[in-house]
Amino acid sequence: MSLTDLGPVAQLRAGRLGRRLTQLYAGLVLYGVSLALMVRGELGLAPWDVLHSGFIRHVPITLGQAVVLFSFLVLLLWIPLRETPGLGTISNAVVVGLAADATLALLDAPEAWAWRILLMVCGVVLNGLATAMYIGAQFGRGPRDGLMTGLARRTGGSLRLIRTGLEVGVVVVGLLLGGALGVGTVLYAVAIGPLTQLMLPGWTVPVTPPPARRGTGRP
Repeated sequence: MSLTDLGPVAQLRAGRLGRRLTQLYAGLVLYGVSLALMVRGELGLAPWDVLHSGFIRHVPITLGQAVVLFSFLVLLLWIPLRETPGLGTISNAVVVGLAADATLALLDAPEAWAWRILLMVCGVVLNGLATAMYIGAQFGRGPRDGLMTGLARRTGGSLRLIRTGLEVGVVVVGLLLGGALGVGTVLYAVAIGPLTQLMLPGWTVPVTPPPARRGTGRP
């Protein structure tokens, strides 16, 4: 099954709405949970979360609120790139941060190294699953994914090179702010692509693009 690039209205008219909406929001909640698992593992965060964790050291907001804030800041960068957000894009910007904060409120950091390593590994694997679920629901890219693809389209550059550049950049800024870099960051960078690629085919919901509307002018 392949992904279909649909506009915001077409996404809602492409069929299997109940299955796709359920999968979208389940995936976004699990994405926030996976972020919280890595936080409580205290062995390093995903690149963008290194930035978020560094930022909240200087302002009185939670990690989840920082995720939401930066999601909408990134969406502002979509404007000159002429990227169009979908339902999944806006939902991603809000739900992930809320789910992360809710999980952090319920989960304490363990002291034993074995549990910390388990939380880190589970966080990375769950993040791969969550990514496959929300992308496979076919409701549009997440804010950060859209920034990456928009830059690639506008510059003609390599998608992989642009993604690497963005993630190195946010890690550097996050470190300067005091963010949490560690072995979990390296594991995430190495594993998330293969994990998502492995899981995505099983979670891609086939959709039927709506037919183009014809003019109704009278002779």
